[in-house]
Amino acid sequence: MLPFTFAGGFGTIGDGYRDVTRPDRGGRNVGGRIRIMRLRTRKNARESLESQADLVVLDPERYRGRWRELFGNDNPIHVELGMGKGQFISRMSGNRPEINFLGVDMFDELLRKGSVKARKVWQEKGSETVPNLFLVRGNAERLETMFAPGELERIYLNFSDPWPKNKHAKRRLTHPRFLAKYVEALNENGEIHFKTDSLSLFEFSLNSFSDMRLQLRNISLDLHRNGLREDLVLTEYETKFVERGQPIYRLEAVVGREAVRRHIAESAERLRSESARGEARRRAAAAADEGAGSAEAIGAEAAHK
Repeated sequence: MLPFTFAGGFGTIGDGYRDVTRPDRGGRNVGGRIRIMRLRTRKNARESLESQADLVVLDPERYRGRWRELFGNDNPIHVELGMGKGQFISRMSGNRPEINFLGVDMFDELLRKGSVKARKVWQEKGSETVPNLFLVRGNAERLETMFAPGELERIYLNFSDPWPKNKHAKRRLTHPRFLAKYVEALNENGEIHFKTDSLSLFEFSLNSFSDMRLQLRNISLDLHRNGLREDLVLTEYETKFVERGQPIYRLEAVVGREAVRRHIAESAERLRSESARGEARRRAAAAADEGAGSAEAIGAEAAHK
């Protein structure tokens, strides 16, 4: 087994941090921390992937515009860019058999680890095959070569590398140049779900989504403040971050025309419901005050007699 160290990778999360702060000419500290991913790459990792054509795709450009043919159905396609060790995408595939999933990463060893987890999830369900998931060796830089316009319904960005230096801002997966790629690949129901432990990346991302005029919903500055969200699938590192007391930042961006229409309609209905409940509370309070006033009047009249 050969050691491999990668600093600041595509959409993956590291086992530690390295401080790259330094004083500028004015004496202020600039820079930040970068994630360090340490992988012990198995010698036969590539051979393992090549032998799993039923689960692993090493040439994604071949399926551009044809992913539904590969899955053998017309179910919506959800993609995680930077799947890391594969826990999130594997569990999602097991939880949502009606959805087609793709887990994308650049590194053979991560794809190998992900394949083990995916098969385990489905073996626990009594299946020797993984019917709705493919693990893809690819890079978000070339997203348009992997997916045709409108081919995807959802993109997950989980704990992407924050690239803290300003000169590396264009490498962040929520930079507008990447968001433009996502918008092109997403269909009329398209959404982007984004999670990070980096406040600076979250702030940067909020501005990026705003620059792209994308509507946001379910914004959270501390996703697990009341304990782990059992309704959400967590990544390997997310649980560790929560145990350390680190807040997790999350948002959903509504991209597709139909998704935007539904979001606006749901927001309007929610406002109407809240308004109706508020009006009901006001009427109840007014009735209670009126009743109390009547009771006082009756009591005063009785005392006078």
